[in-house]
Amino acid sequence: MDFELSNEMKMLADMAYKFAVKEVEPAAQKADEEEKYTPEIRKKAGANGLIGCWIPEEYGGGGGGFLGNTIITEQLSRACMGIGLNITAATFGCENLYYYGTEEQKKKYFPPVCAGETVCAGAYTEPNAGTDVAGYKTRAVQDGDDYVITGNKMFITNGTVCDWMVIQAITDPDQKVHKSFSQFIVPADAPGITRTKIRGKLGIRASDTAEIALDGVRVPRENLIGKRGAGFHQLMHFFDITRVMVAAQGLGLSQACLDESVKYCKERTVFGKPLGSFQITLQKLAEMWIKIEALRNITYKAAWLLDSGKPDYHLSAMAKYLAGQTAVFCANLAVELHGGYGYIEEYKVQKFYRDAKILELYEGTKEAEIMTLGKVLLSH
Repeated sequence: MDFELSNEMKMLADMAYKFAVKEVEPAAQKADEEEKYTPEIRKKAGANGLIGCWIPEEYGGGGGGFLGNTIITEQLSRACMGIGLNITAATFGCENLYYYGTEEQKKKYFPPVCAGETVCAGAYTEPNAGTDVAGYKTRAVQDGDDYVITGNKMFITNGTVCDWMVIQAITDPDQKVHKSFSQFIVPADAPGITRTKIRGKLGIRASDTAEIALDGVRVPRENLIGKRGAGFHQLMHFFDITRVMVAAQGLGLSQACLDESVKYCKERTVFGKPLGSFQITLQKLAEMWIKIEALRNITYKAAWLLDSGKPDYHLSAMAKYLAGQTAVFCANLAVELHGGYGYIEEYKVQKFYRDAKILELYEGTKEAEIMTLGKVLLSH
């Protein structure tokens, strides 16, 4: 058992962190304040091989696997989780094509995304159905050689900036719910699509989030991903993979909370003594460090297992759950350690505090992860 990262992975982490410090961190506050998407940073990231690290080189990716992608996501999230999402989530939805798409689809769509030239979106969640995937209502009706799609999608990452999206829709309403869905590639500029940016988010404000309405959107039959009726299972597989990326976001954010707290506790003087000299301060810092190290190990292991062809989807759910818990915990303590300064935008931790909460909500709520894991234990 060897927990040491390879030299290649260490170099990747170093490169990603330096990029984050040089390109992401200086833009973070303004992007947050203005809810501004950052395509120029995404394009630079693509030129540096930081997009689609998990995608094989034959399709334009970095070939670094999911562990490489995890490491990149972690380092970018240390600087800004929102801008980091603009980079790593440019491929969001490509996972469906990689596992279930045709060679033609992969060769057409992957290279420009990995180069930072185009953006994908996974349009799954609906206004009245988030974690309840079986409750999706969007329909795709076959009409000759086309499918006509009608419905609404909500909270879609990259929704107004994407060039194409993967849509989940009901194609076989007479079948059992788990066999009624299919997935389609849909151009973002197709007639009948209306995209509305969601503003006023608590956190990850640099990341684009949108509501998408589809009114009779027509796509050719060759845009079907995988088998008709297999969309539900394809989506469950997708979430099993992307939860590791969410865990990596939480890992990076938690590390940033600790870094800023250690720095502040060395500089701040209270009652004539350094803040870091008090026992309660040391306890808070140590608890943050312990949780971060536990999260790092479980997240790296989940990613490594994906790359090894031995995926443990329960471990992915654990990593995602722990990431949300750890990020919220660390962000809360970081604000407490900063006192009143932690409550103003001059200090980074107030943004970390706002960003952290989404990690307990998207890609499956913390309650959904716990219910899934609990049922597994009782099934044995």
